[in-house]
Amino acid sequence: MAEQAVETEEVTKSRIACDGGTLGHPRVWLQIDPETRKVECGYCGKVFVLKDGADGH
Repeated sequence: MAEQAVETEEVTKSRIACDGGTLGHPRVWLQIDPETRKVECGYCGKVFVLKDGADGH
């Protein structure tokens, strides 16, 4: 069975919400780590990355 590619989205804010998109899951709020500049949703595995130049506020 082939693995499904993990979706990645660039964002400009450090606090973001994920609801799983078309697959759906409960909406969760995630906080981007200031050191790694990314966070992964525990439900769907989607990765949110803070865009270069974004301060996250």
